[in-house]
Amino acid sequence: MPRYASSTDVARLAGVSQSAVSRAYRPGASISEETRRKVFEAAEKLGYRPSLIPQIMREHRSYLVAVVVGGLYNPFYAQVLEEFARRLQAVGNQVLLVHVNSGYSLDEAIPKLASYRVDAIVSALAVLSVEAAAALARLRIPVVAFNSAVRNEWVSTVSCANREAGATIAEHFVARGARAFGFITGPLDSPASEDRLAGYRDRLRDGGYPAPQVATGDFHYEGAAGALRTLGAGGLPDAIFCANDLTAMGAIDALRARGARIPQDVMIAGFDGIAAAAWGAYDLTTFEQDAASMVRRAVEIVTATTAMQRPAGEIAISLPPRLVERGSTRREPATPSTAPEN
Repeated sequence: MPRYASSTDVARLAGVSQSAVSRAYRPGASISEETRRKVFEAAEKLGYRPSLIPQIMREHRSYLVAVVVGGLYNPFYAQVLEEFARRLQAVGNQVLLVHVNSGYSLDEAIPKLASYRVDAIVSALAVLSVEAAAALARLRIPVVAFNSAVRNEWVSTVSCANREAGATIAEHFVARGARAFGFITGPLDSPASEDRLAGYRDRLRDGGYPAPQVATGDFHYEGAAGALRTLGAGGLPDAIFCANDLTAMGAIDALRARGARIPQDVMIAGFDGIAAAAWGAYDLTTFEQDAASMVRRAVEIVTATTAMQRPAGEIAISLPPRLVERGSTRREPATPSTAPEN
């Protein structure tokens, strides 16, 4: 094992007391500039770095923020993780990455997070249950969750306006002549997927259009083919909204393998705005989430809550995604005569 230089080693080399070494690294502590200079010169020679443990004990903070993820296969969440690491470190925190399985549930990670004495938790994709939220509130650990339906005084949320996006894509499809609709979901316990479907279905109903056929997906490229078999059982829709871009890309490839033309036979739209959606092979219409703004707002909540060391309250921030129209839905707008009769 490596042996790290200690404050005792620095004190011996600098010819000062061990307490002087501690004071040299503490802002505002009483110490002469000459003594501080001796300490820093000795520390540089020895490769000494002060331990954070005394600061943690003194301030009752670990400066660790756990980022819980369960879906790094999706480039959107890889981008989110990188943004979190950059922004959290910029305000003096370190990131503890925790991966979860079991349907992306956060519940299984709570004992580990509590043992690390994290200052806060950011749930980037893991599903936050009511029970998990209550357990974290009892532990007094502030949580910021992406796209969560669960909130309490210790749990805040930052999300996209998922329902509004669902309504927007329904209007987009209708305006381009669609009359039969489909939706491929994410995992059944995904609040984001549920909200996107709800907005889509409600806007179609309000416009007098038939409810969309719904098939269960899993946010993966590979899951789209099986979901399409379910949708096709009742006649293939001419417009399909997918809960994320990976599913939409899988759907495009599966449909083309069956001889369908995109968008002439079936229009496809996704969600997330990943870079691959713009590739010529897909040219995918999608909703672009502003990852930088979502992360910035989440880090602002974490910073305020940990500084106060008390709950921030039930903060809920919703940011609008941007519809990016591309070739996968680029049909001529429908004429009024093609609208359904009520």
